[in-house]
Amino acid sequence: MIIDAHCHAWRTWPYQPAVPDPTSRGTVEQLLFEMDQHGVDQAVLVAARIDHNADNNDYVAGCVRRYPNRLHQFADVDCSWTEKYHTAGAARRLEESVARYGHVGFTHYVKGGDDGAWFLGEEGTAFFRTADRLRQIVSLACSPGLHPVLRQVAERFPAIPFLCHHMAGVRAGEPPPQPRLAEVLRSAAVPNIFVKLSGFHYVSAVSWEYPYADCAPVVQQLYEAFGPDRLCWGSDYPVVRKAMTYQQALEAFRRHCPFVPAEHKERILGGTLHRLLSERRS
Repeated sequence: MIIDAHCHAWRTWPYQPAVPDPTSRGTVEQLLFEMDQHGVDQAVLVAARIDHNADNNDYVAGCVRRYPNRLHQFADVDCSWTEKYHTAGAARRLEESVARYGHVGFTHYVKGGDDGAWFLGEEGTAFFRTADRLRQIVSLACSPGLHPVLRQVAERFPAIPFLCHHMAGVRAGEPPPQPRLAEVLRSAAVPNIFVKLSGFHYVSAVSWEYPYADCAPVVQQLYEAFGPDRLCWGSDYPVVRKAMTYQQALEAFRRHCPFVPAEHKERILGGTLHRLLSERRS
């Protein structure tokens, strides 16, 4: 089984420059077509209530209801673009989201430059205590600089899987001694921190340079540190279309990371995430 750990779907295309097909380019049907063409069995829809898509949680929930055997919802809960970001009542809003949508995971995008104080304070502690009680997977978009705080939170809540987006925000072109990558690699010591092997186009020095050879050393170090049971492949579809095709997003890992043995690739391509999702639903 292959499970795409990081996709989106929107009623209206949210990015600039404007596209000629804004009401169809980001729809779930486009994603399902690509999945069918390339043998991807399931996908996680990471909701993002951005630009004309304030109802994205509702849209994604509707997609999951229509295709329950193919899709999983990770709801947008207090992400950085929302007015409620790091304001009072986050724990209550998370509980309401789970009650409304029935998800086993949610996403939380962190503002660049956030010092992490909220995560360790009263509101953040209540938020993650609620996530723990409701058996949620936390899909987290944050910079490597926030990893010292993330490690503290993950150690406080060892039953929560924290799943970091897009190779945890590292960059292939970081000059030696690569302190941001080193910070992420330190997080491998905390067993409930996971990393998505997604976003090759973000990590690479050239976003369109398939097969992203400069990403391979980053992937190898993440693999050696976290192992196959804490890595999950993701495409970043449909955003990834600005840099590569869906198949290339898959093959950048499957074909062009030969240092990962086949049996471990199977876990990274779906087995690890399948286990996490199943544990949350048990």
